[in-house]
Amino acid sequence: MNKGLVFWFTGLSGAGKTTLAQTTREALEARGRSVMLLDGDGLRPILSANLGFGRTDVIENNTRVARHCARHRTKADIVLVPIISPYVEGRAAARSILSPGFFLIHVRADIETVIGRDPKGLYRRALAGEISDMIGYSPETPYEPPGDADLTVDTVALAPRSATQRLVAFISERLAA
Repeated sequence: MNKGLVFWFTGLSGAGKTTLAQTTREALEARGRSVMLLDGDGLRPILSANLGFGRTDVIENNTRVARHCARHRTKADIVLVPIISPYVEGRAAARSILSPGFFLIHVRADIETVIGRDPKGLYRRALAGEISDMIGYSPETPYEPPGDADLTVDTVALAPRSATQRLVAFISERLAA
């Protein structure tokens, strides 16, 4: 089997990265593709339990996830990696480790929208002062939007079904190339 193509999702917490990855996996599997989903939230306790959430630790976590992905990418046609990946350096490390066959997907939603969605209650906790380093919310831990995304999916402007269709089309084009 060839190396699986890697689609690395970046975006704020609550932007819809994991939801989009799950619906995309279902759509691609229905078309007969083998898909591996490596969720950043699930991998962090396994690969990076010893790390915090400061810039250096977040970049190190991204690097560890990319290396893990590199070791397992031959097990599927497509690897979907929803992970906040907030810093240019972390995404550059992932691209370096996983290229060729690496595609950066920016799952875009503005801060007001993600605060309103808040599926994990993290923004509520940040607003209450319980989380001081909330990525994209705290001034000390900004989210750096990518200038080099291969595709941007705006989950505010697009309904979930349309967002999935857009990503499935993008992936299908890469598989055909």
